[in-house]
Amino acid sequence: MIEHVFVLMLENRSFDHMLGFSSLAGTDAVSGEPTRVEGLTGGETNRLPSGEEIAVSAGADFSLTVDPPHNFDDVLEQLCGQGATYPDAAGRYPPITMSGFASRLAESSGDGDPVAVMRAFRPDQLPVINTLAAEFAVCDHWFSSLPGPTWPNRCFVHAASSAGLDDSPTMARSATALLDGYRFAHGTIFDKLSAAGVPWSVAEGDALPQVLSLSGMLEHVLEGRFFSIKDFATRINDPAFADAYVFIEPHYGHVLADGRNFKCGNSQHPLDDVTRGEKLLKEVYETIRNSPRWASSLLIVLYDEHGGFYDHVVPPPAPPPGDPVSPDNNRHGFQFDQLGVRIPALVISPHTARGAIDHTVHDHTSVLATVERLHGLDPLTARDAGAAGLDHLFALDSLRQDAPRRLPDPAPSGIPDCGPDLDEQLLGVLERVPAELAGPVDSTLVGFLQVAMARELHLAAAARRDLGSAIDQEKDRLLSTYEQIHTKFDAVKFLREVQAKYNAANHR
Repeated sequence: MIEHVFVLMLENRSFDHMLGFSSLAGTDAVSGEPTRVEGLTGGETNRLPSGEEIAVSAGADFSLTVDPPHNFDDVLEQLCGQGATYPDAAGRYPPITMSGFASRLAESSGDGDPVAVMRAFRPDQLPVINTLAAEFAVCDHWFSSLPGPTWPNRCFVHAASSAGLDDSPTMARSATALLDGYRFAHGTIFDKLSAAGVPWSVAEGDALPQVLSLSGMLEHVLEGRFFSIKDFATRINDPAFADAYVFIEPHYGHVLADGRNFKCGNSQHPLDDVTRGEKLLKEVYETIRNSPRWASSLLIVLYDEHGGFYDHVVPPPAPPPGDPVSPDNNRHGFQFDQLGVRIPALVISPHTARGAIDHTVHDHTSVLATVERLHGLDPLTARDAGAAGLDHLFALDSLRQDAPRRLPDPAPSGIPDCGPDLDEQLLGVLERVPAELAGPVDSTLVGFLQVAMARELHLAAAARRDLGSAIDQEKDRLLSTYEQIHTKFDAVKFLREVQAKYNAANHR
């Protein structure tokens, strides 16, 4: 029986990019017949604006120097090719050809190598995720919840909706959500669990977990529902541990030298060393596997969206959530009737058959559907009401005894590790005000600014032991601070200040 569901959501990788050359073979999770993952053949191509054809290839870079574009319009071209517009002449999402990944990177950045988004990792480059995929269940038709970037896709895993948000937050949009957070007509899975008296928690990898941007989360932080990932092992090995749902946020890295570099995190953002995320995955799995909770646990590993990397499988349409759409959120008029690019997803439990391959269509709301069924909760929206659950992937009658206690170490990337004095080094870089930070705040930083404001309120409330008074006393100052952020430098300076306060508070 599953009593504890752990969800680790990583960043910005497509299925083909991570597992397309894995050659995983196993048993169909539904039919029981022999099957293989739907990966790459090596013959898949994209055409550059010059007309040159670029084929997929094995041997991806462990980190990139340019972040492949993946906002709404970027994904539109990646899925539908150059010149595609939304909506099309028929008022719908255009026909999908998976033909514009390389062209979009070539057009968007003079420094970006378009071949980079067509390269996929070899299995030996990612031994941790490949081992887990072979040992448990891999879902090869799990798609991001909409064809767009991180922020709305992460909303879907929490609320089966993004309340109409169809692109990265803008400065103007975030200003309206600074103090209230993102609100959803039917709340979030955290609201549902709280109302039902089901214990839950969030493991935060750094000072700025995205989930902190949701409405009501500040109260939950003060209740003690958030804890540092550094305390993960201590928490789940505690005899009193009872959390039925644990959402794990990675460390998103440092946003300094170019305003969005994500260095030295473990989220697997393309600008960071992917092996650091492999290490996090290994640590999370091994902690659960060797804890007293293993027999009653389910670990779901997935990625928020594809990060601009190529995938060859056409995403299907999807039922719209059906909840109210905020006009402030909806920049493109998107109807939320189309899934986004395919991402890797693993289902791990002692109740999961070894080598299971699930071809069922899933999106992020399959997580919600599964948790709701486990606890008898009503769905949040029409999207999770119609989502396929994961029940068939943890249905063994008896516990497996052969699940590995240890996983292989991550592959050596050749990228220098991050030393303990990194914060001091980065602050020194900030003081020199690199030219790259002189430009306007880009979409990558806007969401983090909103979370940083929420963290400021949390720290103020913790000091006063009263959220209401903290909001009353800090509201004008925070709004004024936000209004004075005009450049990347302004944004990064504020983020660093909040991170420093968070670190100081956690080391008292």
